[in-house]
Amino acid sequence: MRALQQIGLRHPRIQQVRRVASGAHPDRRLLLAEGLRAHEVLVGLHAAIETFLWCPEAAYSAEACALGRQAMARARCAYRVAPAVLGRLCERERPDGLLSLVRLPAWDADRIELNADALVLVADAIEIPGNLGSLLRTLDACGGDCLIVTNRRSRLNNPKVFRGSRGMNLRVPVIEFTSPADAARWLRERGFGIFLATVSTAATPYQQASYGGRTAVVVGNERTGIAKPWFEHASSQITIPMLGRADSLNVAVSASILMYDIRSRRGAFSGAARAAP
Repeated sequence: MRALQQIGLRHPRIQQVRRVASGAHPDRRLLLAEGLRAHEVLVGLHAAIETFLWCPEAAYSAEACALGRQAMARARCAYRVAPAVLGRLCERERPDGLLSLVRLPAWDADRIELNADALVLVADAIEIPGNLGSLLRTLDACGGDCLIVTNRRSRLNNPKVFRGSRGMNLRVPVIEFTSPADAARWLRERGFGIFLATVSTAATPYQQASYGGRTAVVVGNERTGIAKPWFEHASSQITIPMLGRADSLNVAVSASILMYDIRSRRGAFSGAARAAP
């Protein structure tokens, strides 16, 4: 590990990290990754690390030191910080001496590559960052083509989105539209059928739904469901039957059931090499 300049809380880089952590930084493509597992993801995905902060006193393993060297080699700039400074910056109690500012990719809606059987997930007004992260992780697992975000309530650079997605917010294309109408227009122009996941008794049970060609599944807010404007653009409404007394499933669980059902019907998992842990 090469010698690094040590910086404190007043340094501009530290101030930048603190603003990103609080959500006050104007650049919403910067996210904060902390700890051993997060840096395993960053190194594995060859992520673009803007700033790497290293605290050797807080590194508890040879693995952390090895990851620190790899992260340092990838970073545009790297510094050493004291344990007290690291503690002021991190949510985790034991961040293993590793903290990085990473830049999210910028995706162009007009350049997303789509196959004839493309599968897209629409997240409408999702509030809980962990749920948004789980949706991204499900999309990656199902080989989904992109996530569309409408009525955004949670920022994509929230650390909980990164943790919930296992870093897939750095890999899965994400497109944001200001309104459901704009998102629906984009989907229609590309030949997508639009299926709204609802709890309505009038909706078709997902096992009986017919999906053909390009398919978009829309899931909604954890409390209020899908915004009303989406219902003007739907091909169909689908639902997951409930045998118990609960009135709904977690949005990420629901999306997983629906996305896996669509992919399995198309034989996507017949030759799958890996299984979920």
